[in-house]
Amino acid sequence: MSSKSHAKPIVKPIGGQASNARTENAAGWLWASPWVVGFLGFMLLPIAMSFYYSLTEYPLLEKPIFIGFDNYASLLSDGVFLRAVGRTALYALVTIPLSTILALVIAGMLSARVRAGGFFQAAVFLPTLVPMAASAMVWLWLFNAKDGLINRTLAAIGIEGPNWLTGTITFGTDAAGQPIQMPWAFLSVVIIALWGVGQAVIVYLAALREVPTSLYEAAAIDGMGPIRRFMSVTLPMISPMILFNVITLTIGSLQVFVIPYVITKATPGGDPRSLYFFTSAMYDNAFVYAQMGYASAMAWVQLLVTLILTAGMFLVSKNLVHYRAG
Repeated sequence: MSSKSHAKPIVKPIGGQASNARTENAAGWLWASPWVVGFLGFMLLPIAMSFYYSLTEYPLLEKPIFIGFDNYASLLSDGVFLRAVGRTALYALVTIPLSTILALVIAGMLSARVRAGGFFQAAVFLPTLVPMAASAMVWLWLFNAKDGLINRTLAAIGIEGPNWLTGTITFGTDAAGQPIQMPWAFLSVVIIALWGVGQAVIVYLAALREVPTSLYEAAAIDGMGPIRRFMSVTLPMISPMILFNVITLTIGSLQVFVIPYVITKATPGGDPRSLYFFTSAMYDNAFVYAQMGYASAMAWVQLLVTLILTAGMFLVSKNLVHYRAG
């Protein structure tokens, strides 16, 4: 005689599932709370406060007085600020293309299998690890008109070096017959910017090594020369990295400050406005003239310009940047 045992299904109570879900959510928020508190306290709150200050007259030692958008309107008639904006735009227009081309050339050279390739990669990347203030002090010595290494090297081959930090270079005359001059100090800062392309070089080098060799083999079969192969194969394949580096260079160019500031302060007799950029004007208004509201308005203009330029580059790049599937 056989007996059958009926097993009862185990059903977890719905309330228990909800309790476990709440516990898991609470644990997740607990682990994420340092980041959330840090974001709210050190990013979101200062951003909101800076926007409020940009709508006020705030001399730091007194309470801010709400004045609406008067600070933004004043920027349009501030000659010193507008010249700083123009100088920053010129700096960006010069350094971004030159840095991109130089980084691509160096990456192309390093992508070849050469002896001591790791050493050269480290040598190119090393300048990006040096603090900017220390870099500025080194370049102050290099650009010294009397005892600097650059002018001494030029003198050894019979060339008289310029006064890099206080002199000017003439490019001709304008329509009114006035000489078109540019401070050598401005070109010196451009040279320093080109010295720091190591990070972009490493990014391009990694991208070049990810290009499938089968594409180069197909290009060789089609009879493509080196230039056409670079334009038709290499450039499209690394275009996402070019876009990334151009965006980072744009942001860095709009925020250039440390190198010009140190060089200006350490060069008596030079033109203090020759290296006066957007961030320089913002710094002076905030911490020298104690016009924190006016400086906050400059900061928001800088942010909006950066966002507009970044969005514009993404829109323009839709038909220029090629992303690999998968």
